[in-house]
Amino acid sequence: MPPKYSPGARRLGAALLLAGIIASAPSLLLAQKPESPNGMSLMMTGPLGLPMSRIGSGTAWLPDSAPMYGSMRSVGQWGVMSHFSVFVQGNAQGGPRGDTQFGSLNWGMLGATHSLAGGRLQLRGMMSVDAFTVGGKGYPLLLQTGESYNGEALHDRQHPHDLFMEIAAVYDRALTDNVAMQLYLAPAGEPASGPVAFPHRPTAVADPFATISHHWQDATHVSFGVATAAVYTRRLKIEGSLFNGREPDDTRTNLDYRRAKLDALAARVTFNPDGRTAMSASFANLPDAEVKHAGESLRRATASVLHTQSRADNGSLSLALIVGANALEQEHWSPSVTAEALRDFRGKMTVFARGEVVRKSSEELVVTLAENPKTLPLPVGDKVHDNGFTLSTFTLGAVRELSAGKLGLLGLGARGTLNLVPKSLSATYGSRTPVGGAVYLRWRPSRMRSVSGMADMKHMHGM
Repeated sequence: MPPKYSPGARRLGAALLLAGIIASAPSLLLAQKPESPNGMSLMMTGPLGLPMSRIGSGTAWLPDSAPMYGSMRSVGQWGVMSHFSVFVQGNAQGGPRGDTQFGSLNWGMLGATHSLAGGRLQLRGMMSVDAFTVGGKGYPLLLQTGESYNGEALHDRQHPHDLFMEIAAVYDRALTDNVAMQLYLAPAGEPASGPVAFPHRPTAVADPFATISHHWQDATHVSFGVATAAVYTRRLKIEGSLFNGREPDDTRTNLDYRRAKLDALAARVTFNPDGRTAMSASFANLPDAEVKHAGESLRRATASVLHTQSRADNGSLSLALIVGANALEQEHWSPSVTAEALRDFRGKMTVFARGEVVRKSSEELVVTLAENPKTLPLPVGDKVHDNGFTLSTFTLGAVRELSAGKLGLLGLGARGTLNLVPKSLSATYGSRTPVGGAVYLRWRPSRMRSVSGMADMKHMHGM
C-alpha cells in the first residue's frame, strides 16, 4: 500500500511543487532557444552603456560588479531574462515566543527587453508562493515585527511575500551622450525608497530570512501602484516616486487596490563612484500606511552603501551598511542599522554574516509596560507610549554549493542567530539572549559569467 500522508504534508508538498514550477518554468522554456549576439547585447547594456548587472530591485542600483544569476536568451526581437530563488528550510526559533516550521521561501521572475522609440523597454514579472509554503502568518523569526494577520499585529514572525511581487514596465532613453531618463510604471512594484531590497542584495542572497529592520528600511519593495521618474548619468541617479504606501493586507494572492491611492511620495539619490560601490539616500512620506494607524502618516529615511569586489579565486566579497529610521506623525524617530557581509569562495562555498540594531516600541513587539517599572512586560495588545526597546541580532551562516547541471545550482546551508534583548524583555523571551537557527537547501540558476566579466572590465578601466 502507498504511504499515507497528513493533509498538511500533502499541502506543503503541492506548494513546494508549485514553487518549483514558478521558479524554473521561465528557464526551462528558454533553455532550447539559441543565443543571439544582438539580443545578448541588448540585455547586457542599457542607455549610456551601463551594464544590466547594475539593476537591483525596482529602480535601485547595485554595484556594476555584483554577480548575476539567471538565464539570458533572445526570442525573436526580444531579449528575455529569467531568474529564481527557492529555499526549502527547517526553521527553529527558541524561547516562549519562538516556533518551529518546515517550509519554503521562493520567488521567480521573468523580464523581456525590446528597443522602442530610440530607447529600451523592459517588461517584468515576479511572483512568489510564500503564502502557500509558509502560510499566511509567515515564518517564525524572533524580534521581527510588521503587518498583520487576521486583524492582529504580527510579532516574532516575518509575513510572506505576496503572490504578485512585481508587474512593471520600465522605459529608458538617452537624452544626450551623458544623460538618460527612466520611467517606471508598476501595478505591483517598488518605489524609490530604501536600499536594494534584501532578496536581491549581494550580501543577503544566501540567507533565506529577512532582516528584523525590514520595516525600517526596504518594506515598500512590494507596493500596489507605483510611478517613478528618474534622470541619470553614468554615476549619478536622481528619482522620485508617487505610490500607494499602504501595507499589503493578509490576502496574499490578489492585487491590493482597495483604498489604494498614489498619495505616498519618495525621493532617492544614488551615486556609483566606481564599478564596485553604490551609495544611496532616500526619504519617503507614507500617508495612512499602517492598518492600526489609519489616517496617520509615516516618514521613512534611509541611507546605504553597497560594495562588491571580484576576488582572484573567481569568487567575490560583498559588503553592505544600511541605516533606516521611521517616525509616525510627529513622534520621535526610531532608528535601525544593518551591516552585512558575504564571501563567495570559488563559487563553491559562501559564508555570510549579518548584524542589526533596531529600536522597536512595545506596540510593535506586542508587549505592555506595567505602571511599576520593575514589573516585567506582559504579552498583551494594549498600546503604550514608551521610548521603545533596543534590540540586537547577530547572524552567521554558510552555504555549500552543489552543481545541478542545466537546472542551475543547489546549495546546502545553515544559519544561526544570537539575539540580544533588554532585561525588561528577558521574561517575555525566556532570556536576554534567545537564539534561532535554520538548515536549508537553496536552488537557483547558474552565474552569468559574461555579465560579471563585463562589469569587471568597466571598473578595471575606470569607466
